[in-house]
Amino acid sequence: MLPDDFRREMVEQLGKDEAEALFAALEDTPPVSVRINAAKNDGVTSLPVESSVPWCQTGYYLSSRPQFTLDPLFHAGCYYVQEASSMAIAEVWDMMKLEGAQKVLDLCAAPGGKSTLWASLLSAQQGSLLVSNEPIHSRAVVLAENMAKWGLTNTIVTQAYPKAFAPMEDLFDVVAADVPCSGEGMFRKDEGARAEWSLSNVEMCAERQWGIICDVWPALRPGGFLVYSTCTFNRSENEQNVSRICDILGAESLFTKHFYPHQSRGEGFFVALLKKNGNTRTNSEKPRTKSAKTARILPPWGDKREAKAWLTDASSFQFVSKGDAVFALRDELLACHAILSTCHIPVLLAGIKLAEQRGRKWIPAPELALSTALEQEAFPHAELSLDSALAYLRREVLVLAPEVPRGFVVVTYQNQPLGFVNNLGTRANNLYPAEWRIRNL
Repeated sequence: MLPDDFRREMVEQLGKDEAEALFAALEDTPPVSVRINAAKNDGVTSLPVESSVPWCQTGYYLSSRPQFTLDPLFHAGCYYVQEASSMAIAEVWDMMKLEGAQKVLDLCAAPGGKSTLWASLLSAQQGSLLVSNEPIHSRAVVLAENMAKWGLTNTIVTQAYPKAFAPMEDLFDVVAADVPCSGEGMFRKDEGARAEWSLSNVEMCAERQWGIICDVWPALRPGGFLVYSTCTFNRSENEQNVSRICDILGAESLFTKHFYPHQSRGEGFFVALLKKNGNTRTNSEKPRTKSAKTARILPPWGDKREAKAWLTDASSFQFVSKGDAVFALRDELLACHAILSTCHIPVLLAGIKLAEQRGRKWIPAPELALSTALEQEAFPHAELSLDSALAYLRREVLVLAPEVPRGFVVVTYQNQPLGFVNNLGTRANNLYPAEWRIRNL
């Protein structure tokens, strides 16, 4: 049952006929949609594609819901299961018409649907970077996993509350804030959202959202863009907060859009594009923050020769060490990492994790196998059947074909890398991360 107060609010907001159409839609089965990773996969032939998502070039509706856990291509980062309405971020990005390298902060990013989309959009503009952030540690770990599987090299994953970014004055060209909300747009997917909804919760969420934007506002440069979104319908959390941002913080509202499930094929979603008041600065004119002047750079990794052969275009990366691990970061990521470190913001993933040291050996990292920057000739490949690929994803021991060389091998499914094994001949030790393994299959 839909809450009575929610029904009354929607009738007042939409009118009786539109509200009744919305209520009926909220009792229907939701559509299934995915977004493909164009950097890894130029098609979606393994999925039951029905039609395209109109507002996102890489988005597709499916005619049925597969068991995604049983598809190795899902684990390889070839596509992301994402609700179609939230793919409207792609439409908003086009409206900004930004040129050159951009710095984007995705503030509330877990589990990674919008962040993987931001990363893909930014990948077309050389030198751009994405800081993909999540305040809650358990959710930030999931975010880091999904960003690693997506495989792009322009991302840093952090775990911090919005206020931690305030010292980074004017650093970001775009701040995306998909703020926590009352979840009205999830009513047909989540019975718990219906049970937890109340008018008082709506007002609490609206104040919380306002606080989040106030906290992060200094980090957005003058002339930069705020992409504000929720998965709810009411005006308190949407239009009223947009007006508040414009009137009090100083911004211009350029675009707002509601997605209602009775009007468009997707869940409830609201998105607004705002431009921060003030003189627009170009990237070359942006002042260096105080934190950048005293930044602690990660120590360089000495033994680079072997690792350079692991990456395409290796000369564009800096190789740095952190504990027992080695990472490859482009210059723009390295500079941003330094600022984050000075502001004491924990970094869960930066650039590409290349390898971990165990004793005297360097073990290639799973993230390297999934990266789009992997040099395909650097390691032997072994193609797996569906059953063997699922066994690998369960972290079981494999036995590879006799002709596969010994040592570190990239295992693939339909030519898409899944990760590494250490092939000993009689068996292949599985190097898939224990925390990523699929269970109960």
